[in-house]
Amino acid sequence: MNERILVADDDDDIRGLVTFTLRRRGYNVLEAHAGDTALELVRAERPNLAVLDVGMPGLNGIEVAAAMKEDMACAAIPIIILSAKGQSAEIEQGLSVGAEKYLVKPFAPKDLAAMVAEVLAATSHSQEHTHDCH
Repeated sequence: MNERILVADDDDDIRGLVTFTLRRRGYNVLEAHAGDTALELVRAERPNLAVLDVGMPGLNGIEVAAAMKEDMACAAIPIIILSAKGQSAEIEQGLSVGAEKYLVKPFAPKDLAAMVAEVLAATSHSQEHTHDCH
C-alpha cells in the first residue's frame, strides 16, 4: 500500500491510536498535533487522505478542511473529520466544508479503518495530486 494519510489530532493518545491502527493496515502515516502543522503537511506532502480532529489548537479541523477545499491543488484530497461533538449541527458543519465522512469519538479502531478504506476506494486511483498546494 502506498497511500499516505495525514492524522491530525492534538490528543496524543487518540493520534497514537489512529496512527497505530492505520500503520497496522499498511498505510504510511504523517502526524500533526495542531491545525497549522496539518495544513503545512498537506501542502508539502500531498497525502491521499487527511483525518482531522475538530478541536485542535491554532486552526481547528474544520478550518483546515475549508482551507484545503479552497485551494484547487489540495481540494481533491479527501477528508475524514474526527470529533467528540456528535450533534447534527456539528456533523453538518464538517460535511459542509467538504469532508467526505464525520466520525464521532469515541470510535472503534476497526470502524475508522473501514471508513478510511471506503473513502480511499471511492477516490479515483488515477487521480494524481501533482500540483503544489499554496
